[in-house]
Amino acid sequence: MKVTQVTRALQPFEPLYRQLLPIPGSLAGLSMALLKATALEIAILAGHLILYPSGIIQERRAPAIRLPLHEGAAQLPTESKPPVVLLHGFIDNRSVFLLLRRSLAQHGRQQVVSLNYSPLTCDIRTAAKLLGRHIEEICERTDSGQVDIVGHSLGGLIARYYVQRLAGDTRVRTLVTLGTPHSGTRVAPLANAHPIVRQMRPGSAVLDELALPTPGCRTRFVSFWSDLDHLMDPLEAACLEHPDLLSQNVRVTGIGHLALPVHPAVASGIRQALDGTYPGTSEDAQPTAHDGGLTVA
Repeated sequence: MKVTQVTRALQPFEPLYRQLLPIPGSLAGLSMALLKATALEIAILAGHLILYPSGIIQERRAPAIRLPLHEGAAQLPTESKPPVVLLHGFIDNRSVFLLLRRSLAQHGRQQVVSLNYSPLTCDIRTAAKLLGRHIEEICERTDSGQVDIVGHSLGGLIARYYVQRLAGDTRVRTLVTLGTPHSGTRVAPLANAHPIVRQMRPGSAVLDELALPTPGCRTRFVSFWSDLDHLMDPLEAACLEHPDLLSQNVRVTGIGHLALPVHPAVASGIRQALDGTYPGTSEDAQPTAHDGGLTVA
């Protein structure tokens, strides 16, 4: 079923939808755009529920294959691209990155690793330490000095903690975050029963640590945030603002939280960010604020 068909089917339920789901005040008046984004979110959620069991266990990690050169054969220069590490969000697993992984592979990223962290994880700091151990193993196995990371939602926050607080900037060249609550989100107060959700609230001890000075941080940050992300309150919570970080915020128009790691237009933006070809992501770029935009609907 096409998204437009789902949208028409949902129109009679718009008043009920507005009552049941928490919609930030800044989204008022965007009924049709919000309805289309909601239809897409529902379709993605349905597909993800089907794929979810396939991503429960960690993926098999085969050693990197290095083809031997024939004696006397000239070795052509090749562009070295670091491995890409994909890190999922809260109550999720690596299956969310099925389409993004395929897109990266089709465009020359042959070393892509999707990591799972335990659904029982209750502390961002602990998850960041475990991420560091995984990255050391990946660098050793692939004979790489650095990696790139793409983190969705909580995954981006875990990766950011590793970079800023655990000296991960020596290993992470570029960190791309998708709908990550960098300044904390106030949505769904009932979820505070989970300790890791409390760490994603404004003013939490973890977010206070991330706001501390980080002089000389070498990692580039690109944060994709959506103007229809119902899990961010306020919406700009997914923007990264820090005076010591080389960062760019890319506003995505027309899709919600679940679509960020799935939509092909966002995947294209991610590839550009990893390759350093997205506007504002060059090595000599200065820290910027809301300086990018991507319209997908």
